[in-house]
Amino acid sequence: MSIIDYFGGVADPRTKEHKILHKLGDIIFITIAAVLCGADDWYEIEDYGNDKEQWLRTILDLPSGIPSHDTFNRVFSMIDPRALEQCFMEWVKAIAVHSEDRIVSFDGKRLCNSGEEGSKAVIHMVSAWCNSNQMVLGQLKVSDKSNEITAIPALLENLLLSGCVITIDAIGCQKEIASKIIEQQADYILGVKDNQKHLHDDIREAFEQDKIADTAATLQKDHGRIEKRTCRIITDMDWVCQKDDWPALKTLVEITTSRTIMATGATETQTRHYISSVARDAEYFNAAIRQHWGIENRLHWVLDVCFAEDNSTKRAGAAAVNFSCITKIALNLLYQSNEKKGAKKLSMKRKRTKADRDGNYLLSLLSLRT
Repeated sequence: MSIIDYFGGVADPRTKEHKILHKLGDIIFITIAAVLCGADDWYEIEDYGNDKEQWLRTILDLPSGIPSHDTFNRVFSMIDPRALEQCFMEWVKAIAVHSEDRIVSFDGKRLCNSGEEGSKAVIHMVSAWCNSNQMVLGQLKVSDKSNEITAIPALLENLLLSGCVITIDAIGCQKEIASKIIEQQADYILGVKDNQKHLHDDIREAFEQDKIADTAATLQKDHGRIEKRTCRIITDMDWVCQKDDWPALKTLVEITTSRTIMATGATETQTRHYISSVARDAEYFNAAIRQHWGIENRLHWVLDVCFAEDNSTKRAGAAAVNFSCITKIALNLLYQSNEKKGAKKLSMKRKRTKADRDGNYLLSLLSLRT
């Protein structure tokens, strides 16, 4: 199946009152293909369509030619984002390799220029990222960062997470979220800060008493600095006064990171705490918590730098949310692309350039040709 087959469930928002010249499937396909090939806004998508019209006609009907940038904008502003996101998640379920013990990280990101004209409000997106698969598993829109607390359980319900370990920063350290993760037959590692003050105080006191069950450390030299990460764990939950309120709680975790700039000798130290339903050794937690930052480095950073998401000014209706979904579809396809064995690994930018230049490569990304 090609990717477009999974998006047939998206209802066409245009009514009989609209003069419908272009098929919804054609509009979605052209948009995905254009973004894969480097387009980041509606004008560039229209330009891509016009430049590649002859090639596109080998795949699509295009009864009225290539839609204008206004048509792309108008249609995507009208599409129900919940329907598009649901189709996106169903597509991911079909192609993702599900393995036990994989780390799935949840985090929010602001779409910086997504607010209405004259409004300071911007859209926040909560995404689920699987580091081992290098894939976005799903996303949901929230009105502001505080609403991530309600969005995370809703996103959890829509994903296949049995046997996975869910990592979330301190905003997700909520009893209801921990319960939902356990209900999904998954485990959790949740960051703890003073938004859970009593819990945080209990954890700090436990580590001050030095009742350590295991310790592990890593040392890394890179980019002119030395980073040491020390993980200590406690498995005696009697230190937590409200231990029964946190389902399946088994481990308290402390990560101390020390970064030294080799040129100056300046050192910065940071300590963070976590709770977990996982019963593993300190080496496991050191690696698992480090994987959580893949959502920052492999998702958020790539969206901003390679897809210019923070520079986007798509404000009409649901356009910003829907384009964010299209971008993540393209990102998944590019991460999943199979390079020939022994070939030089391509950067995200070079993959997009190759897709624009090589029609066969683009078709392979879209699963229309193997």
